[in-house]
Amino acid sequence: MTLSGPSSLHPVDPSATTRRRRVLLAAPRGYCAGVDRAVITVEKALKRYGAPVYVRKQIVHNTYVVRALERKGAIFVEETDEVPEGAVVVFSAHGVAPQVHAQAARRGLTAIDATCPLVTKVHKEARRFAREGYDILLIGHEGHEEVIGTMGEAPDRIHLVGGPDDVPALEVRDERRVVWLSQTTLSVDETMETVDALKERFPALLSPPSDDICYATQNRQTAVKRIAAACELVIVVGSRNSSNSARLVEVATQAGADAAHLVDGAEEIDETWLRDVSTVGLTSGASVPEVLVEEALAWLAEHGFDDVEVVRAAEERQHFALPRELTHP
Repeated sequence: MTLSGPSSLHPVDPSATTRRRRVLLAAPRGYCAGVDRAVITVEKALKRYGAPVYVRKQIVHNTYVVRALERKGAIFVEETDEVPEGAVVVFSAHGVAPQVHAQAARRGLTAIDATCPLVTKVHKEARRFAREGYDILLIGHEGHEEVIGTMGEAPDRIHLVGGPDDVPALEVRDERRVVWLSQTTLSVDETMETVDALKERFPALLSPPSDDICYATQNRQTAVKRIAAACELVIVVGSRNSSNSARLVEVATQAGADAAHLVDGAEEIDETWLRDVSTVGLTSGASVPEVLVEEALAWLAEHGFDDVEVVRAAEERQHFALPRELTHP
């Protein structure tokens, strides 16, 4: 496999007799700081407290990561009442509602909160605006764990907005005191489309003090936009329940890729996708370990795509400290 540095993206020439088979490898990709922190939190908790350590919901939305942690002694449950009284429980990176913390306290659990700090920021914004009497229009996907957790901060004040089509039916207490927040893993472009519709309906709409969509989500989408138009096929490594991974597939097709597919790993790549393809784009969601990308690259190399060009859209140096429970005696 030939791996080259950042690329200027040579355009695909479909009329060439012998076409160059290449992979455009998006960067950044894979683990973001919040995911890295959450996975390490479970690993550190296992070392400090010993197995088993219980984890409410999937710590991050990736099948490979969950199975790897299970082998180390983590037990994943859906609800807090499944955790034995007095045991250790870790809350996932997606955040939980205040009532979940209260349930853990009532059961005498040692609770370790692995919520991504960027999600925590949205929770704080929701509490603040609710205290100030605002109706909060939360742009997000119904049923997603992050949305459920955020709505739990002020359930009587938050209205879920799935997209522009939901805007006409919205009813608020005072159209002069309305603010929008968003799930952190959405498509930037689609979110702003919804925001535009909200602003048209509510001219006094207030924006959050800083962008809610996380830096990693934005960077990965930007990288995919840079490669998509030069690719007949884009492969996104990520699990089906990963919102940010699913958004990368959508961004790829919207940005010009002929086709885009989400796979949990190399074993799910379909050889028929490569028919009449000379350039494959490859990236991964923010909860995907790099080993899965390396396996996808190896699979593509075995099928003739062994010329790899890295296309970098941003540098990431973000780091989040571990939860206090794991850094203090």
